[in-house]
Amino acid sequence: MKPVKKFFNTAGPIQPDIHYNVDPLTRFNLDEMLSLIEQRKYFVLHAPRQTGKTSCLLALRDYLNRQGDYYAVYANVEGGQASRNNVERVVNGVIDSISFALGMIIGKEIPHRVKRETLAENGSIDTLLSGYLSSLSQALDRPLVLFIDEIDALVGDSLVSVLRQIRSGYDKRPAAFPQSIILCGVRDVRDYRIVLSNQDIITGGSAFNIKAKSLRLGNFSKDEIHRLYLQHTEATGQVFDEACFPLVWEATEGQPWLVNALGYEVTQEMVENRDRSIRITPEMMYRAQENIIYRRDTHIDILIDKLREERVRNVIGPILANEDGETEQLLNEDDIQYVVDMGLIVRDRPLRIANGIYKEIIPRELTAARQQTLLQQAAWYMNPDNSINMEKLLLDFQQFFRQNADAWIERFDYKESGPQLLLQAFLQRVVNGGGYIDREYGLGRGRTDLLIRKPLTDGYGGPIQYIVLELKIKRDSVPKTIALGLEQITEYMDKAAPDAEGHFILFNRDKSATWSKKIWHRKEQYGGRTITVWGM
Repeated sequence: MKPVKKFFNTAGPIQPDIHYNVDPLTRFNLDEMLSLIEQRKYFVLHAPRQTGKTSCLLALRDYLNRQGDYYAVYANVEGGQASRNNVERVVNGVIDSISFALGMIIGKEIPHRVKRETLAENGSIDTLLSGYLSSLSQALDRPLVLFIDEIDALVGDSLVSVLRQIRSGYDKRPAAFPQSIILCGVRDVRDYRIVLSNQDIITGGSAFNIKAKSLRLGNFSKDEIHRLYLQHTEATGQVFDEACFPLVWEATEGQPWLVNALGYEVTQEMVENRDRSIRITPEMMYRAQENIIYRRDTHIDILIDKLREERVRNVIGPILANEDGETEQLLNEDDIQYVVDMGLIVRDRPLRIANGIYKEIIPRELTAARQQTLLQQAAWYMNPDNSINMEKLLLDFQQFFRQNADAWIERFDYKESGPQLLLQAFLQRVVNGGGYIDREYGLGRGRTDLLIRKPLTDGYGGPIQYIVLELKIKRDSVPKTIALGLEQITEYMDKAAPDAEGHFILFNRDKSATWSKKIWHRKEQYGGRTITVWGM
């Protein structure tokens, strides 16, 4: 077989012979895992999608089988999702998955014989899985350790049946039931709210109350990202500028799929960089990030789809609107945990979006439909040197906002952040012509900060225009709000670039105020900077 050059993996479990990788066995506490298995514990491993759970389970399976003390079997039950409350189909599918997986390890004879005998002897679907696992454990010459992946893909009656049948044989382990079972999914089993076909609601914890522990698989560390990317350098000689690594961390905060996707984009998809003599620079990383966001790969598309769910909107909405930090106390805890488990937010104080790429994706997606209907073209606002004429752009936006704000904001799912989202849609339409927007927002901030970086040439290393915008909703007196805003935007401008251009936008949502009082702009001096203040 022709050897394959290694590359960054963005699809499915890693294969170490062809993928750069962080050793899966180092991504969790192996000693703790082995101790739980030795102690005959049943436990849960959970993490957001595309975090590497399956790779870790497969690596642990292979490790245990090499040690020779157990038969470790990995079974993926995601296929049962389509059968929903058809318990018979789901249970038979789980048995088939286990039987096939064990057959790959010890041969087909024992697992298939046990399956045939169990089906012939067992008259009830409610005991079929437990009967199969009991007979299988007794037929093997070593204790059975079972990993059930994508357990939370099952729903309703089917999920309850599987969980309860696993629980029913717990007291027979290890001689007549698996010594240890690991359930793996996005959420901890205790957080399942299972709606049965008769509309009764139970919790996953009550159906699986033998769980000894819940382990959460984390993201890559900064050091792991560095070591992963250096594998590419060692294999090809292509060097990453050290300034790339803080950028990768800020963009991904170690989310494994994003880390690998950036690596693959900048080394493979950006064709010019296939020349391994080219040094990878931060500007290339920015472009790679933009490409990934714009392309909406499967992982990102799944997250985008979740934004339409009410329980996600209940949490993301206040973050987008920069509500007071106290708002977190009013949010539903189960909703928060649901969004945390998806990997969209992290439980810092206050809650925040999980990483820079997600922070970019969310407002862009929420305004995508509006962008398509805007008439504005980038060319309308370009100066002869290819920079953006922000005064012309914001004057046009003022007029657009005056004429369309109320009707357009009503079309947003996230109405509380409608003014900020509408301006971002307007800006994105223009910046898509060549440039990047970095966004800072979150609970307790009271404002949205935007940094536009507009390269003035097509190549790397040329001059860049930096534009800082601070967006606020008027909640106090205008003079007081402007005074605070000028202080904040000046601090951000100093951080962004010495020659950054500054614009402070104040949205007045008071329905009793006339548009002639809301719409205005003027220049202000603060901290040696000239800042344009816009009322809307």
